[in-house]
Parts: sequence; structure tokens; C-alpha cells
Amino acid sequence: MKTGLVTFFHIHHYGAVLQACSTQRAVEQLGSECEIFNYYVNQDNDLFRRPTGLGSAAADAHTALHYSAMKERYDRFEDFAARHLHISEHRYGSLEELRSAPPCDVYLSGSDQIWNPKIFPDGHFDPVFFSQFAAGRKIAYAPSFGIPRIPDGMEDELNGYLSSFSHLSAREARGQTIIREISGREAPVVLDPTLLLRQEDWGALAAEPEQSGGYILCYCISKPGALEPYIRRLQEETGLPVVQLCGVRQKVHPKAECVFSAGPAEFLGLFRRATYVCTNSFHGTVFSLQFQKPFFTSASPAEMAAPEQSRIYSLLDRLGLVNRIIGKGDTAELLEKIDWCAVSQRLEEERRKSLDYLRSALLDQEVPAAPEAASGEGLPELASHAACTGCTACAAICPRDAISMERDREGFAYPAVDPEKCIRCGRCMTVCPALRAKESRPLPAVFAAWNKDDIIRKDSTSGGLFSLIAQDTLECGGVVFGAALDSKLRLRHIACFEPEDLRYLRGAKYVQSDLRGTYQEVRELLKSRPVLFSGTPCQVDGLYHFLGNRPENLTTCDLVCQGVPSPGVWADMVRSIESRKRRSLQTVRFRNKVVGWKDSHFTLLYKDGSADSAPLFQTEWGRAFGRALFLRPCCYRCPYTSMSRVGDFTLGDFWGLRPEELPEQQERGVSLLMVNTPHASHIFDRLPLGRQPFPPERAIAGNPRLASPIAPPSDRTAFFASYALESFDEVRKKFFRMPSLPVRIASKCLSPEAKAKIKEKLK
Repeated sequence: MKTGLVTFFHIHHYGAVLQACSTQRAVEQLGSECEIFNYYVNQDNDLFRRPTGLGSAAADAHTALHYSAMKERYDRFEDFAARHLHISEHRYGSLEELRSAPPCDVYLSGSDQIWNPKIFPDGHFDPVFFSQFAAGRKIAYAPSFGIPRIPDGMEDELNGYLSSFSHLSAREARGQTIIREISGREAPVVLDPTLLLRQEDWGALAAEPEQSGGYILCYCISKPGALEPYIRRLQEETGLPVVQLCGVRQKVHPKAECVFSAGPAEFLGLFRRATYVCTNSFHGTVFSLQFQKPFFTSASPAEMAAPEQSRIYSLLDRLGLVNRIIGKGDTAELLEKIDWCAVSQRLEEERRKSLDYLRSALLDQEVPAAPEAASGEGLPELASHAACTGCTACAAICPRDAISMERDREGFAYPAVDPEKCIRCGRCMTVCPALRAKESRPLPAVFAAWNKDDIIRKDSTSGGLFSLIAQDTLECGGVVFGAALDSKLRLRHIACFEPEDLRYLRGAKYVQSDLRGTYQEVRELLKSRPVLFSGTPCQVDGLYHFLGNRPENLTTCDLVCQGVPSPGVWADMVRSIESRKRRSLQTVRFRNKVVGWKDSHFTLLYKDGSADSAPLFQTEWGRAFGRALFLRPCCYRCPYTSMSRVGDFTLGDFWGLRPEELPEQQERGVSLLMVNTPHASHIFDRLPLGRQPFPPERAIAGNPRLASPIAPPSDRTAFFASYALESFDEVRKKFFRMPSLPVRIASKCLSPEAKAKIKEKLK
């Protein structure tokens, strides 16, 4: 049997060449001859680039400085391909030329981003990589679309291509979803082909590196960013030299020995002989696994925000090694060992499943069904790290106190299950909001509103509406729950029984609050009196899931929430402030209206009676919060950022009022009040407040978190990578500082569109 392989192989990129080599070898080991069609487009290996601007000029200058090494690299790629890739003698330049190619029994669309329309010159799919030149049977092994969604208007074209395949698979979960949505067919996610071969196979192809002795190998295909503190600390802790295999040309460490001349065989040799590896490359991660090297890897902000779409995360999750991804709450300690025996067993099982698929596809057989996972035997499967809001519903509902909320290395609390106490009842999974679809609710009534009591209004963040709703609850004999700073400036939910205690709940607090024990207390009090609960939407939803219903004597207020900052980072910030000021803090006002509502101040009040105050976004905490630098991972994909609200009321600031709208009220603060339920409407009618109705779209215009989550900042991973290894004051100085003067001027002068274009260019 002869298999014709269409894939990327020509470009001088380690991953591309090695994936082509391993796909070919895997097919041959399964008993089929395999030849790679000599076809490529938009792939240029010239040492010097076509002049396109300063970037290409700088790259050409660098190549000229290292010409001998770069030419050696070029020759080594060509030599490796000639010796190890079975490429058709004829060079095909088009789909039409390929129609006359000698026939094969099977046509295999191989790995890499061969199905990504955006990488081709015309921005469309290349039909060659769907084997549309051939009449024979077509199969796919681990192709990638490389984009989150198919461009509009290309769905029917793609469906037509996919319909011609007898067997489909995908390299990552997103590709699997696209195939399902476009064709209605299920495609298994299989291993990248470089993992189909074993360590000994790759070792036989490796060249001995020039470097002798142990070393830390750094392979970065983009700026090292978050990897920098790991490279630096590993070198300090081990004393080993740093060897940089150059993908990106800038140095990753001041004393790094840069290797520009490595071809694929030398690439393999450098990994085989390394002592540690730091990489931001998928294939750098793969070959760390293949040669069993302790490694750390980093992923892009987009991947960290949606890890189920990330091929690095997906692979390491299956192998039990997600703690080797840096900038996460569960990242391993710097010198923590890897249980390679356990990893090898998992990898061998994944390899077996992928080879079973490839064998079945080649032989036109049905793919063996994966064995069903045992149910009811293991510990409960709670929400993923990326989806968990920390609402504590699972811990609160547990009848055996088997779940505790424990902080990770980012400073956020997550549920930890004690296997000795857990009785596998499943109640924790039943109440987890992240595991349940969100209810859709009708559009709320929207108001600009304010408290007519100027004293309370001044003490509040905006219009003082929460205090009005709270006072109404207390007058009915009820209890009010909200977030308050305790004596150590930790934010906790507390119960207030008296009007004078409401002062502790007023004002915004830009930290995630601790809810431990709160849901149980609310449940007990609801048996005898009304309760008002105020919190973020996820906290309100967690309470409803914990209770199992919406009691008539429960009123809830959810907040328009940008996201919740890390309590651990806040605790470090408090310690840093007290150390630098040499004074103990009494309390903090995150948004103090000392000079008016629209220029809120971050005010520090000390126990000696002194105070410091500055505009919020001119302070370190305000700047970092404004950039969403250290929000909980789920906040960047928050399902509550919509006009379908979970609480009875929604409260926020009514941003975006025009100068002529409520001019007498704006200086003192105006609240956004959304009345979401009939229960809230009944209460609203009796509240003594000032108000003016507005259409729902005005609420969204001033509060974009009512429409979509905030995007993760590009340096979030770098921040938490540094936070894990360096002193907090070093981290604070690096990430919380004021932007440079030109950046501040540009921020004020440039339009949002211009800023977006600049950010795109700088990526």
C-alpha cells in the first residue's frame, strides 16, 4: 500500500520538518510506503528577507553578522530533509499539476496548520491540503485550523472538503469542535505526530551537540517574557550555563551561549543532552517530554484564558504535567522533580490510542471506541481551574466537610477534596454553578439613581443605592450580607444586623472576598427572617445553587464586576505599604469621593491618624487593577457579563452620562440600578430614591462588562511567573510602575482604533 502525504515540510522550522518526518515514519512502521508530495506555498527559506521595513532590515543585519552560522543551519536543514524525508522527485506548483501525480492508495493530510486559511496568500483554504487533486481515499492525521473560528462565508467550502474524507482527526480540541460544527462528524483529538515516535527513535536521529557537560537549554520562538525569571533563577540555583537555541534572536539571559547553526539533528541533540529546559514552543515542550528533561513552558495569554483550546495545555493535562506551565496558580516549584514513570505510562496510552486511529484510517477500518471511564468510583470532578469562581458552594454543601478552600500560588482559593472524608455523594458537583448552564432572563429596567441622604451618598462609591436597599431589609427585621475589610485588611463577607454597621459594607473593594461559612449562615437566617445578600454575580449564583431555590425572603444584589483581584496579591500589597511607610494601616478606601465621583481617590488611613490619598489610577494598585493584571482566571471568560442578570438588583456606577444629563447629581455620584425580577420591582417601588429611567443600551455603553468579559493583559503570565519566584517589592516595581511619559501622552491623545493597531504591530 502506498500513502501520499500532504503537509508542511519545506520551511526551515524544527517543528515542521520533524512532524513531517515522524508522520512519514509512523505510517511506514504501520506497514505502508509513504511519500511526501513535493508541494509548498508561501514558504521562504532565504537567509535574507525581502525588505518590508525596520523589522526585516534588523533581521537581515543580524543574519549578516552571523552569516556563517546561519548558512550552516540552512545547509543542515536541507541535508536532514534529503536524508530522512521521502519526498517526490517532481516539484508540483499547483493543484492542476498534482492531478497528474502518480496515484496512491491513500492520501493523508498531515499535521501542522495546513487547514488555516489565513496563512495562504489569498486568505482562503488551499484545496491541495485537503487532497482535492486526487480521486482516491482521503484521511487526516492531526491537522490544525490554527484559528478559533472559520471566517464567514467559508463554512460551505470547508464542509465540501471534509465530506471527501473517510477518517478525520484533529490536533487540538478547537479543531475537533470546528469539524463537528461544520460537518456534524466526530473527530478524535490525536497526539502531535512527533509524539508517535519514541525516545530511542529520535535519539537515533540526533547529532551530538558541541556543548559538553550539563546546561539549561532555552528555546524560545517569541520573546521569553514570563520565562525570564525562571531562566535566571535556574541558573542561580544550579550554577549551570545557559545555552540558547535561537528561534527568537534576542538573548534570553545575559550570559547565554547562542546557537544559530543547529539543524533538526542538532536540535534533537541539544534537547537530549540538556539538564533543564525553558521554552515557549510547543515542540520544545514535546522534546523535553521525549527526552525526559525537567522543563518549564509558557503559553500565550489567549491560551491561558481558554486552556481547553491550547494544545500545550491539552497535552500536558493528559500527561499530568500542567504544573510545568508557568504563570499559573499550580505551577511547580523551581527544582521540583517530575515523576517520569507516571508520565511515560500516560504517554504510552495516548500514543497507543493515536496509533490505533492512524492504523484504522490507513486500513479503512472503524476506529476502536475509547473505553468508557469508570463512573462513581473516583473523587468528584469539580470545575476546572480556569472556570472555578471560588464561590464556595461546593465546600458549603459537603455533608462531611471533605472540601476545603485552599489558596494557590496566585493567591486565589480553590476547592481541595480530602479523599479520606469524601463519600462520593456528588452534591458538590450538583451545586457548582460553573458546571450548569446559565438561565436566560428578560432585559431589566434600567435607572440612573441616587440616595437622597447626602451623608450616606458621600460615604458610598457612587449613588449610595446599596444602603437604601439594605436599610429597607433591616426595617423589615432582616439581615444584610456584604463584603467588609477586617482588622487585618482581609476582605470577608459579614452579616449586619444594625443600620450603623452598614458603613463597613459601603464602597467598592477591589479584592475577591472570602465567603467561607457565609452560605450556611444565610441558609440558617432565612428560616426566620429576610436576608439581603450582596456580592459579585458568581457569588450570588453560587448562593442560589447552594440553597437549591430562590426563597421569597431572600433579596440579592449583584454588582457590575470587572473581575476580582487576587487576595494573596492584596495581602502582599498591604505588607509592602506598611513596610515602606513604617506605619500600620487602619483601613483603605478604594474609591474615596474626596474630590468628587469622577475622580475617585485611593485613600490609605493609618492607625496613627495620618492618611495618604491619590487618584485611584495614579496609584500602583489602581493601575494594576485597571489593567486587569491579577484577576482570577475565570474573570477573563466570565459567563455573567451580560444583561441577563442573576440577582434581583444589579448595582454599579452609571458611567457615560452626558454633561447635560443630571448635572446637579453627577459630582456627588450616580448609581446604575437595574431591576431584574418582580421581587426587586416590588421593593424598588417603596425605596425613597432619586431616579431617572434609561434604555438598556445606555447601561452597556458605560459599563462594557455588561456585554463581554475583560481581555487578559499580555503580561499577566509574566506577572505571576515573577510573583512565584521574586520578592513582592521587585514584582511591584516591575509591573505596577507608571507608564513612560510618551505612553501616557499617547494614551490620552490616540483613538481606541489607533491604540489597537499599535498593539497589533507590537505583538
